[in-house]
Amino acid sequence: MSKLSIVIPVYNEARTIHLILNKIKSVTLLNNIEKEIVVVNDCSTDATESVLKDYIQQHPELAIQYHAHIINMGKGAALHTGISKASGEYLVIQDADLEYDPEEYNILLKPIITNFADVVYGSRFIGGKPHRILFFWHTIGNKFLTFLSNMFTNLNLTDMETCYKLFRTDIIKGLALQEKKFGFEPEVTCKISRIPNIRIYEVGISYYGRTYQEGKKINWKDGVRAIYCIVKYGLFKSK
Repeated sequence: MSKLSIVIPVYNEARTIHLILNKIKSVTLLNNIEKEIVVVNDCSTDATESVLKDYIQQHPELAIQYHAHIINMGKGAALHTGISKASGEYLVIQDADLEYDPEEYNILLKPIITNFADVVYGSRFIGGKPHRILFFWHTIGNKFLTFLSNMFTNLNLTDMETCYKLFRTDIIKGLALQEKKFGFEPEVTCKISRIPNIRIYEVGISYYGRTYQEGKKINWKDGVRAIYCIVKYGLFKSK
């Protein structure tokens, strides 16, 4: 039976991590695909670790791997750890907050299990799913980064910066990923685009965005780093 590895990088999400795990628990995947949850705690300074350990103890029926960094290394580094530990045929990235809905895993899975796609991006900017109205300049920034990325990759994505990316696991494991922080998105997009005959699809997803008061972490500095990574990995193919 096939398995989906759900990789969750976590930093200071003690308030919400149990809620996202409950949502994942309730999802029934297409074709009876099994779920494997790979949580990587990036040296949280709140009660995230104790909340996670309690949750794992209370839900032995769930296949949850727990890994912890002894120093804070960044979201990308947590993803590197999670990807290396994943054992499923398919792999999806899931943020620990409540901005993305695990009920939509099946939307992402369908193009892959029907053998149309190798990689599926969930776009917040297409389709008829609900989207919370928040920050104008944040949206403009996302669209600019996607446009710039598309220039270098020759893709026509609408949402390069989306969290929801689902891969055939052998493909994502085959990439030499370097970015340890929020540069992961442009780096993985650039390197995926260079794989010969790669089949990349995009599907519309919902988005329940958070405000900074509610715990959103990305800021303008991460946008500057993303521009740097787009140019770096776009121009220097050996990197």
